[in-house]
Amino acid sequence: MHEKVLILDYGSQYTQLIARRLRELRVYCEIHPCTWPEAAIRAFAPKAIVLSGGPASAFEEESPKLPPVVLELGVPVLGICYGEQLLCAALGGRVAPAQTREFGPAEIELVRESPLFDGILRVGERARVWMSHGDRVIALPAGFVALAQSPASPFAAIAHEERRIFGVQFHPEVAHTPIGKDLLANFCFRIARLAGDWSMAAFRTEAVAKIRAQVDDGRVLLGLSGGVDSAVAALLLHEAIGERLTCVFVDTGLLRLGEAQEVVALFRGHFNIPLIAVDAGQRFLAALSGITDPEEKRKTIGRVFIDVFEEEARKLGKIDFLAQGTLYPDVIESVSFRGPSATIKSHHNVGGLPERMQLRLVEPLRELFKDEVRELGREMGLPEAFVGRHPFPGPGLAVRILGEVTAERVALLQKADAIFLEEIRKAGLYDRIWQAFAVLLPVRSVGVMGDQRTYEQALILRAVTSEDGMTADVFSFDVEFLARVANRIVNEVRGINRVAYDVTSKPPGTIEWE
Repeated sequence: MHEKVLILDYGSQYTQLIARRLRELRVYCEIHPCTWPEAAIRAFAPKAIVLSGGPASAFEEESPKLPPVVLELGVPVLGICYGEQLLCAALGGRVAPAQTREFGPAEIELVRESPLFDGILRVGERARVWMSHGDRVIALPAGFVALAQSPASPFAAIAHEERRIFGVQFHPEVAHTPIGKDLLANFCFRIARLAGDWSMAAFRTEAVAKIRAQVDDGRVLLGLSGGVDSAVAALLLHEAIGERLTCVFVDTGLLRLGEAQEVVALFRGHFNIPLIAVDAGQRFLAALSGITDPEEKRKTIGRVFIDVFEEEARKLGKIDFLAQGTLYPDVIESVSFRGPSATIKSHHNVGGLPERMQLRLVEPLRELFKDEVRELGREMGLPEAFVGRHPFPGPGLAVRILGEVTAERVALLQKADAIFLEEIRKAGLYDRIWQAFAVLLPVRSVGVMGDQRTYEQALILRAVTSEDGMTADVFSFDVEFLARVANRIVNEVRGINRVAYDVTSKPPGTIEWE
């Protein structure tokens, strides 16, 4: 068993990042809501506990509180932002509204040596950090000392070193705090004395054993999409149970150019995994005929997908389990302190299979973040072209075709999208971009090509950078690159005469641009 760190979620938008940073340090951790029962916390047996930030005020009666068991366990504790304020409020200190709020970049100065800052700062030295708070600690509990201060926060970092309780007003988990990863490493390794033994090789061995124990002699069905999540899940399951895994690949006709052939060649030919490939393109196009509303498209695709999948499953006879590529962010969302998401993620999923098929679930990747899934894929020999592939929505190109989806419009978008990605790869930019794709607009524009007037369709190109897909910034291509891509698309894809580049960013909580 790995040494485990418990992250108690108080509703911060950055809570997932805490877990990501600890996993990057090869420390196994899990996020659970701050309302998690005491018995569950004790059973989890954490070697250390991190308290996340949150939007509440620690001095308000209805604000979420510190479970007494956190301090009773005697393990190291790190409170971040609201977590620091919560510790102070629970232990006899005082928290009040800040005279000057700190949101964004700030500077802290170390005022006392501490193992939390060993090798990072010396007394009198300063560092840039990211703040996000409207309250502040104004009096420390007995036994606590100030480690760092900022112009607006006299207790920007605090400690009760004998009890190994620490707090920081800033957010070490975000990239805008350059010293953050080193600070978290000090907490894990200098203070909590953790070994840092979390690795993909170890996960692979343990996951295979768990699958075998869960499935026993049963048979498993997996919907293979060609994306990295289902691909890695397929490899892991095949290693665990061999021929008792059957993958069903439904070609919706809405995939990227040549993608269906690549998936079949890799998994049936290279990995020799039992694979049923269904060409259902015409069926999906018929169902989508006349539909222009994006949400109705998704529901229609989901319904048809389930019908096709169930038909193939019935042909196989007795199936005991359905495998899904559920990732840890999905698990976190379902148990978040803020409650289950009110928005169905229909944009990326065609879902509904467990309810319809009444099969037991196998979710071999539910402990992993996306970057860890990619690392596991490399560990298992998945080609880099699949490991590093940009995310692709479950409904496919249907949500990138605004207006009605027809065979002609799908073919146009496939060709244009392929040219865009080809040029990105030729320029050596593919791995620097989180997601790049083309969108076909439901408008036509007048243009002149050669000596002829044209009345053809318009296309939008989109490319963003992101660390986790939760937020995104536009990728800045140079003008020459965009001109080259646009010229190729207009010349090579008959039916498109206008190409534009989308420069909007993606704020937190939004779905992929449509």
